[in-house]
Amino acid sequence: MSSIPKIVIVGAGYGGILTAQQLQKELKHNEATVTLINRHDYHYITTHLHMPAAGTDTIEHSRIPIAQLIDEFKVDLVKGTVKEIIPNEKKVVLEDGSLSYDYLVIGLGGEPETFGIPGMDQFALTIRSINSVRLIREHIEYQLALYKNDGKPGRLNFVVGGAGFSGIEFVAELADRLPQLAKAYDIDFNRIQIINVEAAPTALPGFDPELVEYAMDVLKRKGVNFRIGVPVKECLQDGVIVGEGEKIEACTVVWTGGIRGNGLIEKAGFEVMRGRVKIDDFLRAPGHDDIFIIGDSSLMFNPEGRPYPPTAQIAMQQGVLCAKNLAATLRKKELHKFVFSNKGTVASLGKGEAVAVVGKRKIKGWVAAQLKKIVDLRYLFIIGGIPLVLKKGRFF
Repeated sequence: MSSIPKIVIVGAGYGGILTAQQLQKELKHNEATVTLINRHDYHYITTHLHMPAAGTDTIEHSRIPIAQLIDEFKVDLVKGTVKEIIPNEKKVVLEDGSLSYDYLVIGLGGEPETFGIPGMDQFALTIRSINSVRLIREHIEYQLALYKNDGKPGRLNFVVGGAGFSGIEFVAELADRLPQLAKAYDIDFNRIQIINVEAAPTALPGFDPELVEYAMDVLKRKGVNFRIGVPVKECLQDGVIVGEGEKIEACTVVWTGGIRGNGLIEKAGFEVMRGRVKIDDFLRAPGHDDIFIIGDSSLMFNPEGRPYPPTAQIAMQQGVLCAKNLAATLRKKELHKFVFSNKGTVASLGKGEAVAVVGKRKIKGWVAAQLKKIVDLRYLFIIGGIPLVLKKGRFF
């Protein structure tokens, strides 16, 4: 019976992929076996999904076969859906079997947080996966085709719930795409409404106010109608109820209003806050030195005591440190604490427009849009080098 420690990584998102790749560099021969479990045989770039969802880019730019990102001699890829995690048995249960582990890395992606809004789970679309993106894209075009047959006004109203980064980036792409679609379907674009509803008192909550104002001005000129400080109270099959009972007729509602941790984690017995586990400084689950949790399902606080948002940037940095701490654990060496290094924040506003904060610098317009491209290319380079940049990169 093998005495080589078994490391199992569940989820091949930003954190999971970076953990696997870093382990390839850190571990010596036969120091541990590494198994990466993922539902699909591809890794998808979540921060790109708003583009194919709106139809402004192809899905192929947003996904990469995992086999191209890992060394099959160092990491064993298992395509499977995780059904249960049983910590006291050190076991991960899949649809068609189970795997035991000595050390577990949970990098399962988050789930939409609907805050208990009635009908949201049932009627709203969400930008969470390649499959959900396909659905949104086809749904949008189908509504325009149906309108030409039944003339129902609600088919030309597109409601996006949430004006955080995901919501803003999606409405920006939608505002670029819908004029083209309107022309293709012989529809007057002035009849189409893009409505962005946000309960908070500002779009892009927490972002620089000057850049928020710039972003809203750009999007308003593109035809986006903002309803800021107006909560969505209910989602219906034919629209949404907002504010004090106003109904907005719409056959398309896309919800981007929040992310919570993966439901499997709470079912596994971990104490959670909105589905996320408050992990220690070394990325471990409380009371479980053999379980590391990274990405959307992890909860960490910044020096001011505020929780870090579940971003790709944080997941990537957690993934690298997680691998190093796993290697240190195996060697009984001292573990390193997670310290977030903020590389800046960029929000795309569609073709040729963006807003960004890098250090104390505020950047907007065309320059920020080029910075967004550089950020995307940098990630491709990190996980796949120059060949992946040339294959998947968006240069124009």
